[in-house]
Amino acid sequence: MTTHEFKIEGMTCNHCVMAVKKELSKLNLATMEVGIGFAKVNFDETTVSSSDIEKAILNAGFKVQK
Repeated sequence: MTTHEFKIEGMTCNHCVMAVKKELSKLNLATMEVGIGFAKVNFDETTVSSSDIEKAILNAGFKVQK
């Protein structure tokens, strides 16, 4: 299992948090914690990649800070 925290640009409210949670819930993550400006996820790299998570965040309408 891998734990990674993503910093997310553009999140300003709980609606933003819910949008990101909705997209991340489509992935096979062990755990997730999402707050304004971040997502901390625990996942198995054999089934989900960091780029999959970044794509889900983009699908929610936000950008991952590098």
